[in-house]
Amino acid sequence: MNAQHVAARAFAWAGAVLFAAALAYFLFSYSLTFGEIATGTPAPGTIGFDVALFSVFALHHSIFARIPVRSFIRKVVPAELERSLYVWVASLMLIGVCYAWRAVPGVLWQVSPPWNWPLVAVQLAAVWWTLRSAAVIDGLELAGVRQVSNPKSQNPNPKSQTVEFKTDGPYGWVRHPIYLGWIVIVFSVGTMTMTRFVFAAISSLYLVIAIPFEERTLLAQSPDYRNYMRRVQRKLIPGLY
Repeated sequence: MNAQHVAARAFAWAGAVLFAAALAYFLFSYSLTFGEIATGTPAPGTIGFDVALFSVFALHHSIFARIPVRSFIRKVVPAELERSLYVWVASLMLIGVCYAWRAVPGVLWQVSPPWNWPLVAVQLAAVWWTLRSAAVIDGLELAGVRQVSNPKSQNPNPKSQTVEFKTDGPYGWVRHPIYLGWIVIVFSVGTMTMTRFVFAAISSLYLVIAIPFEERTLLAQSPDYRNYMRRVQRKLIPGLY
């Protein structure tokens, strides 16, 4: 194992650790910081700042998913590090979003114990659903580690890259189960402060808008995705959409 490969593996594993830390920081922020009830009158400037902040994060995700951008990145870094580079940038940006998010005064709803327990159960079920979905597509691949472990499998041209579309577990119900899990997690709270609601609404809206663009990229990348769309007809909500 040469020094370059060792460095690539270290970079990928460090990115995976950062990825886990970013998710943990998000859960901490959303559960505690965003759950604090702020007082005063909601300021349009505050909401506008939060929307702009998340839009920058979302724009990064959309740009990185485009095939021309991916092709350019693979000319700058080895193909096996493309996903890891994305993980590094996305994780740092998610931490930045949670840290800089401004509190918005007000409460949309508040359910006291024990009446909030069903919401807790739904949220835990959504966490399980999300983890199960990530496991189907391989969590290490999602974090950019698997690609470095098997660099010869990475095609320098992302447009001709072979992609396997699985129908195991949640992926047999909808084509984007991780997105569904995210939406349920952010909305299944007993106390929906306006701080939480702005985050939940803008992040969920982005996911819904992003799905058609993401699927168009997948179709361009692999014709097999059309067959997957025929097998799993719902995008986000089983039996509905």
